[in-house]
Amino acid sequence: MKKIKLIIKKILKNRPLVCLTANNIYTAEILDSICDIILVGDSLGMVVYGENATNKVTLNMMINHGKAVRKGIKKSLMVVDMPKGTYEKSLSLAVKNAKKIKKLTNCDALKLEGGSKIFKLIKILVKNKIPVMSHIGLQPQKISDKKKFKVLGKTNKEESQIINDLLSVEKAGSFAVVLESVTESLAKKINKASNIPVIGIGASKNCDGQILVTEDLLGLFDRTAKFVKRYENLRSKIKHAAQRYYKDVVKGNFPGKNNIYR
Repeated sequence: MKKIKLIIKKILKNRPLVCLTANNIYTAEILDSICDIILVGDSLGMVVYGENATNKVTLNMMINHGKAVRKGIKKSLMVVDMPKGTYEKSLSLAVKNAKKIKKLTNCDALKLEGGSKIFKLIKILVKNKIPVMSHIGLQPQKISDKKKFKVLGKTNKEESQIINDLLSVEKAGSFAVVLESVTESLAKKINKASNIPVIGIGASKNCDGQILVTEDLLGLFDRTAKFVKRYENLRSKIKHAAQRYYKDVVKGNFPGKNNIYR
C-alpha cells in the first residue's frame, strides 16, 4: 500500500493519472508504456461477453483475465475488480475471495464498488495487506440493464450520499477512488473534500486522473456514454480489413506467394 501511494504521489506532482482497462495480454502490452494504472474491470462482461450489464461476471472470469493481463504488464499498476456477489454478503468470504484474486493474478490492488456500506470490508482488506481502490457514484454492479445508467448528484440526497461514501472509503483506508457519472458541480465538491486521489469516469476534468474502458475509446461499439471520447474507429477499420480479406480469398489472391511454405 505504501509503495502504491508513493508511486501515485510522485506522478501527481507533475500531471493527472492516466488509466485504462485491459482484459488480454496484447492490450496490456500496448497500454503498459502509456498508462499509470491498468484496470482489469468487470466491464469485460459487456465488452468481451456481450452482456447488458456487469453483474454476470464471475470470480473465475476476473482471475483468468487478470492472469492474462499480468503477463503484459511490467510498469503500470494493475488493479482487478471484485465482481458482484464475491464480497457483499460475508466479510470472511470477501477476504477469502480477495486473497484468491490477489494471489492468482499477482495484481497490485483490488477495486470494490460501494461506499459507507462496505466500510468494514475495506478496513479488513487493508489490514490484510490488500490495497483497495474504491468506486463510488454510479456503481454498475447495482444496475441490471445499461439503459438504466444515469447521472448522479442532481439531488441533495444523492449528493450527500456520495460525499458520505467518499469520506467512508477514505477513512477505511482506500488509496484512491473512482468517481463515476456525476454532475460537474458534485465532482468539484468531491475533489475538494478528498484526501485521496479521485479518478474520474464521467466526472468532469476536476479529478486527479481519468479512466475509460479501452474498447469505448477505440470505437468498437456503435453507441457509448456521453462521457466517452472516441479516439479511433476500429469497428470500421476491422470491417474494412475483413472485406479486403474476403475479396482476396474469392479472387484467389490469398494466400499469395509470400504466404506459402516451399
